[in-house]
Amino acid sequence: MKHKATRRGKTLAQRADKYVCYQNSVQEPEVDVPFVERVFRKHRGRPPRRLREDFCGTAAFACAWVQRHRDNVAFGIDLDAEPLDWGRRHNLTALSPEQQSRVKLIEGNVLHVGHERVDVTVAYNFSYSLFRTRPEMLEYFRAARASLDSGGLFFLDVYGGPEAQETKIEKRKCEGFTYIWEQHRFDPIQNHGVNYIHYAFPDGSELRRAFAYEWRIWSVPELREILLDAGFSKTEVYWEGTDRQTGKANDVFTRRERASDDPAWVAYIVAIP
Repeated sequence: MKHKATRRGKTLAQRADKYVCYQNSVQEPEVDVPFVERVFRKHRGRPPRRLREDFCGTAAFACAWVQRHRDNVAFGIDLDAEPLDWGRRHNLTALSPEQQSRVKLIEGNVLHVGHERVDVTVAYNFSYSLFRTRPEMLEYFRAARASLDSGGLFFLDVYGGPEAQETKIEKRKCEGFTYIWEQHRFDPIQNHGVNYIHYAFPDGSELRRAFAYEWRIWSVPELREILLDAGFSKTEVYWEGTDRQTGKANDVFTRRERASDDPAWVAYIVAIP
């Protein structure tokens, strides 16, 4: 952490909760949940009810899921006890007792945790990219497929473009702080990146390296091929559109098989058993 001393005591960075900052700057379950529902209904003609959130962290998606409908249930899986405990104290307690009963948070390895099969498994925020070899990714995709019921779908997000392979810093204003994404190092031989999230506050204090990631930057064709090798019958790519007036991404994702050159993009891959 980087702090500037103040006469009032603790700086804003010292008082900040990194998980609150993360949820307010990175996650959008209010957008992601309807997208999953829409795509699932298109394929299966019914709403999905059972969800598994892999690498769930604070389980924001899982909690939003059970709020969506009284019959929805969710499993959240993560190896790290700290964000899971935070999620229990903050996200779960924000639910009604009945809603809480439909969420099960599990500290464990997504490769090995078992439970009843689900309609939807999601791996969001690029977290699966910690698997940096093809055999590791194949093992994970097989585990994801095994988690699904016969009509289930697997959703993951992916990012890329030339700018994803640069060392750079991006800043974005959020309510009460500035979100800073640092691409600290990139190895083009291994396609391995080291990235950090920092938060800066109006008093000049900073929460440095609040989150750190070591990822392989996977391409869409690589992931689609491994998904097929894992036993999925086909995959679909949902590509983000562009606002004609601003030239920026518009948060609208449509199914595509071709896309124009883009220096930095985000997409979803949906895998169908």
